[in-house]
Amino acid sequence: MSSNDPDPGRGGRREDGADGAPSGSSVYDYVIVGGGTAGSVIASRLTEDPDVTVALIEGGPSDVDRPEVLTLRRWLGLLGGELDYDYPTTIQPRGNSHIRHSRAKVLGGCSSHNTLISFKPLPSDWDEWEEAGASGWNAASMESYFGKLRNNIVPVHEKDRNAIARDWVEAAVTATGVPRVEGFNAAPFHEGAGFFDLAYHPEDNKRSSASVAYLHPHLAAGDRPGLDLLLETWAFRLELDGERATGVHVRAADGTESLLRARREVVVCAGAVDTPRLLLHSGLGPAADLAELGIPVVRDLPGVGENLLDHPESVIVWETDGPIPDNSAMDSDAGLFVRRDPEAAGPDLMFHFYQIPFTDNPERIGYERPPHGVSMTPNIPKPRSRGRLYLTSADPDVKPALDFRYFTDEDDYDGRTLVDGIRLAREIARTEPFARWLRREVCPGPQVTSDEELSAYARQVAHTVYHPAGTCRMGAEDDALAVVDPQLRVRGLSGLRIADASVFPTMFAVNPMIGVLMVGEKAADLLRAGPSGRNPHDSHEEPTTPGGVA
Repeated sequence: MSSNDPDPGRGGRREDGADGAPSGSSVYDYVIVGGGTAGSVIASRLTEDPDVTVALIEGGPSDVDRPEVLTLRRWLGLLGGELDYDYPTTIQPRGNSHIRHSRAKVLGGCSSHNTLISFKPLPSDWDEWEEAGASGWNAASMESYFGKLRNNIVPVHEKDRNAIARDWVEAAVTATGVPRVEGFNAAPFHEGAGFFDLAYHPEDNKRSSASVAYLHPHLAAGDRPGLDLLLETWAFRLELDGERATGVHVRAADGTESLLRARREVVVCAGAVDTPRLLLHSGLGPAADLAELGIPVVRDLPGVGENLLDHPESVIVWETDGPIPDNSAMDSDAGLFVRRDPEAAGPDLMFHFYQIPFTDNPERIGYERPPHGVSMTPNIPKPRSRGRLYLTSADPDVKPALDFRYFTDEDDYDGRTLVDGIRLAREIARTEPFARWLRREVCPGPQVTSDEELSAYARQVAHTVYHPAGTCRMGAEDDALAVVDPQLRVRGLSGLRIADASVFPTMFAVNPMIGVLMVGEKAADLLRAGPSGRNPHDSHEEPTTPGGVA
């Protein structure tokens, strides 16, 4: 298995100048763009067949032997650093225009960069997908994929449950009347408070990310000769021959450009930002927008970049009487779900409890960080606002614009959810045994009481928990804005699939990482079944691609 060598070697076949391809191109059965959460799963699963060759393209370096990545509790130090693509947000008239969206630039993707909170998506989430046109993605059909995951998903260990977090859970149960949950993945839930399940190894606080679980064992053993891992390699354009994707143009760290060609399929797993970005620069997207930038239109796909989803949340911060106990898995170990509307299919208000004073955005508008403190972050599980991602330049190196249109839903459901959340957070703060830890409310402060004031504060200091999704959504044939069909095939093209959070038709009510892993597992099955549902590896016929490449 190679690492970041632009000549992939064993897994591929050199094709110097054949059929007009640039010198230095190579051919594989599958070319996967993105070595992140879904891409790691797919690459690992496909190369279980020793006769299959896969190129896995990752824009960042390896996470192997990098303790700042592999140690879960160090996640905050990764935000905005060298391993972060760090995308800005456009001006948000009703929200916070200063939000930076972290997207990981390292093997394992955001599972190497986030808090690894691990929720099996609720049955209502999957069933909502089916209702949105994602046939075959209902809860019953997806159930088996959770059991296939290789990650070590366990509740926060007893040694990591510090005293203030334990008392917060007790107060949340008392104040809200929801049940205490021990293991959120044990059964579907509508409400509950408790410690999260995490994909980690409690004994040493090491991640069980997609790369750790699906790639590291094979990197160490060298037992996947068909897998070539191209690190620090940027995919900037798809190679398209008529209505078929045949490869990917990439640039290595030294600036060398080459073409990686796919005998069977190209699979884009670059995430909800970089997947639509790659499609748009390849001429796949809204025709008028592409033409305006001078990008030749290959196929008019108006849904590329639309339906931009996120889980926005706000923050309320308290100063504590003294230091917080130091033991913790990742400083946000517990949470709360409530269902305000009894008719809702699942929870409609969620909290992360931070054992730190999370004041980055409040400080920007004049609040001061207390020496010791904690935070509650009211979160919108099923936001109704929808945004858009679009290009501002034909240059692939220019970052796309992310306009989340936070809090722009017609009836202000999203804004009202945060107001309800702040009021509920204050009730929890008045409830023992948590109340005894607190000295004062720092922000928004007890003087902020009206709905209008709370809404203005909540929206101004809102932040993201880095869950962009939906920008290449899956849907039925008659859905004009669906980019992929339920087999994850890009509409109107062959040889091209997408498998990452960009295909989400709607947002899960829970943190979506496990859902993305499950998308990866199902995608691997779909790929093995071949374009027509028949596994090409069961046949002795060698598939061909246009241009004579076998």
